[in-house]
Amino acid sequence: MPDQADFDLERFLPYLLNQAAEATSRSFQTSYKSAYGMTRTQWRVLANLGKFGSMTARDICTISHIEKTKVSRAVAALEEQGILSRTTSPQDRRAEFLSLTDAGRAVFADLGKRAIAYDRALRARLGPEITAELDVLLRRIIADGPQGEDA
Repeated sequence: MPDQADFDLERFLPYLLNQAAEATSRSFQTSYKSAYGMTRTQWRVLANLGKFGSMTARDICTISHIEKTKVSRAVAALEEQGILSRTTSPQDRRAEFLSLTDAGRAVFADLGKRAIAYDRALRARLGPEITAELDVLLRRIIADGPQGEDA
């Protein structure tokens, strides 16, 4: 890390990664917001349930690194819209398993198609060589996990 006097936020890799993630996330957000009025957290809850099946809100928080209160609000809104349902755990009455309803699975299928199209367009803009290298590098960063203090 350079001296504090030499620090340039716009060259700081965690900042650049965050900015890239935000830009692509905001860009895709138009798909689920315009079609279903969803927030980013609602989309992420839906996507996790669509991919992994029934799970608890705690599981979603862990997998997707979203704060518990945001997940709770998203779950309540998705339940109100009939997209997911809750079932009390027989082992722990305090825990609830969340699952997509038939309507939720239909929304997930539709948004999944939109996500694939968005991903293809983004990869096409970047080109096959860059996207292949980017996939490898991002997976490497993820696999290395947290290093030291929070950045």
